[in-house]
Amino acid sequence: MNDVLRQLYRDRPRRPFVIWSVRAFLLLIAASWMWGDFHPGKFFDDRRAANLERFLGEIRPWPLQGQEWDWGVAANWAWDRWHANGAEALIATCAISLAAMVGAAFWGGLLSLLAARNFARPRPFLAGGRQPVRATVWTWRLCLGLTRSLLVFLRSVPEYVWAFLLLGLLGPTAWPLVLALLFHNTGILGKLTAEVIENTEAKAPGALRALGAGRLQIVAGGLFPLTLPRFLLYFFYRWETCVREATVLGMLGISSLGYLLMEARARNRYDELFFYILLGALLVLAGDLVSALVRRVVRRA
Repeated sequence: MNDVLRQLYRDRPRRPFVIWSVRAFLLLIAASWMWGDFHPGKFFDDRRAANLERFLGEIRPWPLQGQEWDWGVAANWAWDRWHANGAEALIATCAISLAAMVGAAFWGGLLSLLAARNFARPRPFLAGGRQPVRATVWTWRLCLGLTRSLLVFLRSVPEYVWAFLLLGLLGPTAWPLVLALLFHNTGILGKLTAEVIENTEAKAPGALRALGAGRLQIVAGGLFPLTLPRFLLYFFYRWETCVREATVLGMLGISSLGYLLMEARARNRYDELFFYILLGALLVLAGDLVSALVRRVVRRA
């Protein structure tokens, strides 16, 4: 067995480009550590150790700072924070992210059809036959190019930029956050779904097209069942990202977990800050569990 492994190692393909690329990458890492002033020892000096000890003490619930740990006192403190504003902010964050992702799923799925090269054409999934009119060909090419350009534009502008622009237009309401997340994720979902459609096995849509099915029938009977599992995977992944982004964008002044985080940080209330961070993490965890459950049901179906 060892002789076989040695022979396979000697007979392995050797590509100079790959070898020199790996060496250059390792040299780049070494140079960044040498000239980038990265010294691990600076993370363990006395001042940072004191800051860490102070921080770990300040994230304890306020009634327990400097006291022995008591789960009952901690639970009562957490319930007070939850009842005061935590529940409202958590629901607002979830609502913003869901509203944005539902809209992004609709528009992204719609635009993905016009951005897929195998669908946005005069005769999708149909080989042979009479050649389409040149004007029709160029019309579909123009539609394809404009749609793909729109998706590039939507995802190239960060959510933060969209939110700043929309805040001046719509004011400090939840709508700037919803639309900012919707625009950005429409570009991402549209691009990813278009690639899924392009890589879909053409047998089922081609069979429907050969039987005389129209575009809507091809989408409903062929593309939708084949692309749904992958689309749900992308949807829930982007929704988890939306929850985080909605939390961060809440720091612009819109009532959500982000606003409470900013307020707690401004008042140096690190115990409340840590509590709201945990609420956001639990929301993402719940979304991950829902995602796994939905995708399992779809796979079984």
